[in-house]
Amino acid sequence: MDIAALIAWIVTAAGGIDLIATWLAAGGVRRRHEAVSRLPVPAVFGHASLAVIGLLLWIAYLITDDRALAWLAFIVLPIIASVGAFMFVLWRRAFRAGRHHEASEDVERASTSPESRLPVPVVFLHGAAAVTTVVLVLLAALQVGS
Repeated sequence: MDIAALIAWIVTAAGGIDLIATWLAAGGVRRRHEAVSRLPVPAVFGHASLAVIGLLLWIAYLITDDRALAWLAFIVLPIIASVGAFMFVLWRRAFRAGRHHEASEDVERASTSPESRLPVPVVFLHGAAAVTTVVLVLLAALQVGS
């Protein structure tokens, strides 16, 4: 279970790296009027930073077999997931605004926003892998299947 959780976390991280790289390349941190992101920069980097910290805690747990580290890694996950869910809602609004021609200015801003360039399959893969990671880390911390 421990290694399965690690693999799920790495898959989640790979998707996250792809998403943040795409967002940055599309101007995610730039403040140009035509490409303003709807995703708050602190949320993006806070989510990524906490995810890295959690992954490092999980790796430390695997190396030391210290159950406290497993629980610390798990405790960080709901915070990471909450920020991720918040960004997903904002991304979905931008995505929907781009697909439904509501107000022309809103559609134009949504279609040129950095998050509008995020690949939909990667967004959903990242979320599905994240949910899998949370479940596997919890099961491993509870020593299910050991």
